[in-house]
Amino acid sequence: MVVFGLPGVPRALAATATGAAAFADVRRFEIPPQPLARALAAYGAQTGIQIAFDSATVSGAKSGAVSGQMTDQQALSRILASTGVTYRKTGSRSVSLVRGASTSIMLGPVRVGGVVAHQDPTGPGVGYYAGNTMAGTKTDTALIDIPNSIYVVTKQQMVDQQAQSVAQALRYSAGVYAEPQGTNLTGSAYSGFDGIKQRGFNSSQYVDGILSDSFAAGETAFLDRIEVVNGPASVMYGQTTPGGMVGMSLKKPTETPMHEATVGFGNWGRYEATFDSSDRITRSGNLRYRVAAIGVTQGTQMDYVNYQRVGVLPSLTWDIDSKTSLTVLGSYMYTPQTGAAGTEYPLVGTLIPGPEGRVPRHRFFGDPSWNADSARDAMFEYQFRHIFNKYIEFSQSFRWETSRNDMRYLYFSGRLSPSEFDRTAWYSAGKNRTVGLDSRMTGHVNTGPLSHTWIVGSDFRQIKTTTDIMFGEDDPIDIYHPVYNLHTCLKTPGACGMSSYPDWDDYFQEGLYFQDQIKWKGLSVLLGGRQDWVSREYIGGTRNYYADGSAATKRGKPSDQNQAAFTWRAGLVYKFDFGLAPYFSYATSFVPQTSSDWMGRPFAPLVGKQFEAGLKYQVPKTDVLLTASAFHINENHYLIGDPDHTNYNADAGRVTSKGVELSASANVTKDLHVVASYTYTDMRYARSNLTATVVDAATGDEGRTVSEQGRYVQGTPRNMMSLFFDYTLPFERVKGFGFNWGIRYVGFTYADAANSFKVPPLCIVRYGSALRFRFDVQASERIACAGCRFEPYQQILCYLVRYERLLYGTGAQGLRKPGL
Repeated sequence: MVVFGLPGVPRALAATATGAAAFADVRRFEIPPQPLARALAAYGAQTGIQIAFDSATVSGAKSGAVSGQMTDQQALSRILASTGVTYRKTGSRSVSLVRGASTSIMLGPVRVGGVVAHQDPTGPGVGYYAGNTMAGTKTDTALIDIPNSIYVVTKQQMVDQQAQSVAQALRYSAGVYAEPQGTNLTGSAYSGFDGIKQRGFNSSQYVDGILSDSFAAGETAFLDRIEVVNGPASVMYGQTTPGGMVGMSLKKPTETPMHEATVGFGNWGRYEATFDSSDRITRSGNLRYRVAAIGVTQGTQMDYVNYQRVGVLPSLTWDIDSKTSLTVLGSYMYTPQTGAAGTEYPLVGTLIPGPEGRVPRHRFFGDPSWNADSARDAMFEYQFRHIFNKYIEFSQSFRWETSRNDMRYLYFSGRLSPSEFDRTAWYSAGKNRTVGLDSRMTGHVNTGPLSHTWIVGSDFRQIKTTTDIMFGEDDPIDIYHPVYNLHTCLKTPGACGMSSYPDWDDYFQEGLYFQDQIKWKGLSVLLGGRQDWVSREYIGGTRNYYADGSAATKRGKPSDQNQAAFTWRAGLVYKFDFGLAPYFSYATSFVPQTSSDWMGRPFAPLVGKQFEAGLKYQVPKTDVLLTASAFHINENHYLIGDPDHTNYNADAGRVTSKGVELSASANVTKDLHVVASYTYTDMRYARSNLTATVVDAATGDEGRTVSEQGRYVQGTPRNMMSLFFDYTLPFERVKGFGFNWGIRYVGFTYADAANSFKVPPLCIVRYGSALRFRFDVQASERIACAGCRFEPYQQILCYLVRYERLLYGTGAQGLRKPGL
């Protein structure tokens, strides 16, 4: 029998000596992952709690990490999480340890009295609830202590909803319009313009805290959680729009062995297989691995548009010593078909009935011989952490990413008759290489009654992009009776003497940032600032193709841009003892403009300012978090698509976005999980020198010219609502069987800047059922495996008419020109 307790006090007297102290004392802990016996010794020395156990009970076990301020009881629960060891009280300040009866896998923190003790801020969460995050402050902070809206999509929510991409996983998040162009875009991270909006603005995507610029949509099979930070996040991340950013946490080695494999199938010929395995390499567990992989193929609702992907994510964690750890990750992902329909649905024949009514939803308006959208991605990443002492630690994250893309499709370019349209062939090939490094010092210090958690850091990113585009000839199509027989010179550019337009873009950004989280009793104050420096070199060019198969490239003169800006934020939260926390914050954003107008003139930087006020309520002793917020954003130099020059932008001056968000994430019981949200967004062109032409939706005829000022920004719904719940039946006879149900409503949007006509609202209802069970395999040792998950899903709509609006309404927003 081993007993740990107060240093210098006889073990038999340890409990008596500290009997006046409560087991719920709150203090700061910094106990890194290590052999369990050593972690318990450190815990006993710090708290004076007497811990009795047999050596065999903790042999080979590795403790969980404990970092932050919490009760003694919570810290002990965190140390024992996923070890298979539990404790029971033997006195007011003494416990004994026993080996648990079950060796099942634990994916999240343990519970004490039904409440999560302390969560990994980058881990999968528990059910639909996540209490802590790194995304908002780059420190391990409770969501309720951060003075702005942050929502977490947990791993369990992704699994229950069977989200196949990051965009799909964000469908139920407040303030997020995840799929504004339906099937036309994939929601990839590339340049922030591929289909995810927050508070009306284009979103940026970060992976483990570093910006991604991938052409491929994020893979949910590789993620532990997704975090939505609504509002400006420039102080911590540099270039983000005032709408916010989306953060993703990749899967990393777990402290408890885990081995899982799944197979699945579904409609449109979907077949999928995944693999996820994590275990110790060394007996002590200081070296661990994890490998996740996926292979999937399926069709889509549109003919000739498919989705295929294979990918693998290996990772390795090395706890060098009790205060130092290094995690290394790598991934490769090949997506030969992204599932995006490059050719949009036309307005006539979908939203508006044409001469022969509405076209079938599966109708393809491109050409099978010129229809490709593929991506290849590779990544290397490391995360390093060293704790100097209980006051200060150093963290560093590095990420290298390369992404390639090849696109061939046709887009609508004119209307020839009520049922016949012109299409233009298009070719695009791109390559991105992104390198990012974030280094920071974090510390904890008290100044009198004030408690400070401070952070000082520096980051940089370099993005090198090469693209090449070609335009082909116009080709007509009858939308009711299509004939796929495309003849385009893009297939043989040399024979036609064609030219393409390559460009080279080298972008570099560096920033210095600081932040202080100050606590006094129930009051938390957040102050932070950042200085950014940005440089960019852009080179355009022309590539001529010749009949002998050769090509000659002529580069233009380099165009250099240098910009700098200071951004800052301030906020406060007051947390009452009964769980309510009102907050207020002000924050600014800065996004360098890396594009020019059609005359080659660079745009001024985007500068955003936001006021936000709200309430957060953590229902005591439950996993229920409620959030309500109101925001007001102004952004100057907001860009929109130039209506007169295809593939160029125009400066609309200032845009104002204001609204309200409501959100609930709850584990109502251990069997019932619920997530719900409501969003109201009023987004308008507050100041604009641009005009737009009103278009007759039925005929495509152009009417009067109107000023954009005061009009609603196109493609932004004013109202969105969602509700989703998952329930597992608690009866032994049907153990593991459950079902879920969800509903999403997206309000109407305007189709163009003139507000010529509305795209009607849509309502989607979904349901699913699941059979969950585990089985044990006897080998040289006992292994707990997750097995067989069967979840058929089907999407239905509230009403048949809404079914048509879902399929066609969102596609109409993707039109290159109004009225087609």
